[in-house]
Amino acid sequence: MPELPEVEIVRRGLAPAMEGAVFSSVETRRPDLRFPLPQKFRDRLQGTRVDALRRRGKYLIADLGSGESLIMHLGMTGRFTVSKAAGTVRPGDFYRADPGDPAHDHVSFVMRKRRLESRIDYNDPRRFGFMDLERTNGLDNSRHLAGMGPEPLGPDFTPQSLNAALSGRSAPIKAALLDQAVVAGLGNIYVCEALFRAKISPRRQAYNVSAAKSALLHETIREVLAEAIEAGGSTLRDFAASDGAPGFFQDRFQVYGREKEPCPSCGAPIGRLVQSGRSTFYCGKCQR
Repeated sequence: MPELPEVEIVRRGLAPAMEGAVFSSVETRRPDLRFPLPQKFRDRLQGTRVDALRRRGKYLIADLGSGESLIMHLGMTGRFTVSKAAGTVRPGDFYRADPGDPAHDHVSFVMRKRRLESRIDYNDPRRFGFMDLERTNGLDNSRHLAGMGPEPLGPDFTPQSLNAALSGRSAPIKAALLDQAVVAGLGNIYVCEALFRAKISPRRQAYNVSAAKSALLHETIREVLAEAIEAGGSTLRDFAASDGAPGFFQDRFQVYGREKEPCPSCGAPIGRLVQSGRSTFYCGKCQR
C-alpha cells in the first residue's frame, strides 16, 4: 500500500489539474469501489470547485466550494491518470507494471480551469481504494479521519508528543508506529528505515523507548519521509512520479528488503522477522 511519501507525490501530480478547477463532468462505471460510492455522487461533484487538494495521512482530500470534501484513498492498486492537451501523465504510476486495463477505469473526472479541460481517470483493478464525501467542517470527526494522530512532517508532531503517545503502550515499537493514532501516514517501509537510523530494535516495547530515544526517533522519521518525497518515493511495485520517472528512494534502503545482506553500519547480516503479519527488516547488532 502506498505510504505517506507516495501519496504526497500523487497529490502534487494531481494538484495542477484539480486545484482551482471545476468538475465539468463526473462518470462512474460501477456503484462501488471498496465501499459503495456516496449517494448522488455525480450530482454533488458536478459544477463544484476544488478550493484545495491536500493530504491527511494516506488520504487525499479535495476541499470543495460546496462545503464538502472529496476523500480519496488509493488502496493497494489505485492509480490516477491525468490527460490534457499537453499529454498524459500518471501521478504515482508503477513504472514496469502493466499499462492498465481501461476496464478498471472506475471513476472519471473532467476538470475545467480557465477554459482548459483535463481528464482524470481513476483505475483500480483490485478495488481496495475508495472515494467518499463528507462535510469539510466535520472532517476530523469523520469515520475515516477520527482519532488520527499528528502529521509527521507537521508542527504538531514533536519529540514530546511522540514520547507521550508511546508511553504506556506494551506493543512492540514497530506495531505502535504503524498505529495511525500515534502518527499519521507511516507504513512498513519507512518505519523499518526510521527504526534502523534511530538504532531501536523493532522488538522493543514502546513504553521502554526513553525520552532521548523518542527524540532521536522523531528526527529520523522526519528525515526518512522528507528524503523519500525528495527522491520521488519508493519503487516497490515500480512506483513512478507524475513525470513517469520511477521513485528512487528504494536505492537508499538501508534495511528494508535487504534480508541477509550486510548492514551498512556494521556489516552484520540484515535480519527479517514477521510482526503483525508484516515483514520487519532490521540489524540485530546495531538496533537494541
